[in-house]
Amino acid sequence: MGFLSSSPHPGERLRSLRKSVGLTIREVERRSLEIAESKGNPDYMISHSWLQTIERDGNAPGMFKMYSLSAIYDRGCAEIHSYFGVQFADLSKDRTLFGWPATHLVGASEDTEEEKISFPVGARSEFLPESTSLLSRLVQVWGDVPVALLRQLDLRKSMYGYIGQKDFTLYPVILPGSFVQIDPAQTKVKPGISRREMDRPIYFVELRESYACGWCELKDGQLSVVPHINSPQAIRRFTHPQEAEIIGRVTGVAMRIVNGGFSPMTGLPGTASSTP
Repeated sequence: MGFLSSSPHPGERLRSLRKSVGLTIREVERRSLEIAESKGNPDYMISHSWLQTIERDGNAPGMFKMYSLSAIYDRGCAEIHSYFGVQFADLSKDRTLFGWPATHLVGASEDTEEEKISFPVGARSEFLPESTSLLSRLVQVWGDVPVALLRQLDLRKSMYGYIGQKDFTLYPVILPGSFVQIDPAQTKVKPGISRREMDRPIYFVELRESYACGWCELKDGQLSVVPHINSPQAIRRFTHPQEAEIIGRVTGVAMRIVNGGFSPMTGLPGTASSTP
């Protein structure tokens, strides 16, 4: 006695979806031609014979035809891909398999548009924002995120950066693997050196192929990224703004601590995010 598959045939699912929106195979072909012409790329075109073959055999379409199917059937790309076994909802989980050696910005990427985060049970009743790359990454790297930390994140006005696991520029002030909050409105390097290291402005810097986070000095068109005195990293100098551009000033930091937890997003001295 045979068993029915728990997952419907992908071709059958596409056929059911097409019929649910009231389209014939010829109409799909016509609409895909419009997309191909508007994009100036024939790869978006879905011929009636091609669609018949896909609905019959269930072979996975290429990315351009996936796009056309998503537009024509009025469904998200993630849903169409799921018919063929690609689960975008697994992205957050799969990212936990990896660390990132380089310092980089943590921004809202397009692939997180349809992602959802599984928050700790205690957080769900109090805080259910839509997923963002930062919140997803916090959950991935650190596990359960306290509601108190989530409430501090200014997702509309601030940017967030991840300090690479091999970035010791400001060690031990900011540890590798930390998250930093960035104010993109503060892009001018303040002159002078503060007596206390924690009073010195810290900046997040975009380089040609990477990012840096550190104290900065700007003189004669040269931007210097200055490390902590105890850091093994040397001073790095770049032509400004051709080789290095200030993304913004770091206004807060959340760092993993020894027992496996992590600190709150603490405001830095002299910034709008400073805590009393």
